[in-house]
Amino acid sequence: MSFLPNLALAALAFCVALMLPQPASAHHGWSEYAQDSVMRVSGEIIGSTYEQPHGTLRVRIDGRVWTAVLAPPGRMENRGLTPEMIRPGAVVGLEAYPHRRQADEMRVERITASGKTIELR
Repeated sequence: MSFLPNLALAALAFCVALMLPQPASAHHGWSEYAQDSVMRVSGEIIGSTYEQPHGTLRVRIDGRVWTAVLAPPGRMENRGLTPEMIRPGAVVGLEAYPHRRQADEMRVERITASGKTIELR
């Protein structure tokens, strides 16, 4: 005689499995950026996003296209960086850290757009 019917036992096992620690999956870590190598550059935006988990820019700098990783939209909005300020065609100044392995990516600390400098971190 079974103490728990098979279905109830399976449900209990499933619930226990859900409570076990699961590995976290992150899109990247900030340690991937060389914080000892500050870049101060300016360029024309050729593409932009203003969405979770963070905004991004595609910026042409000295003939090369870079991906610039920004802050989350809520932080950008709270600090005064609107989607209109980072539309394609706008020229921005960036203070950023280059990615250690991806030669065309940077993490932006400060952005100057529409004549306003905004701290993103």
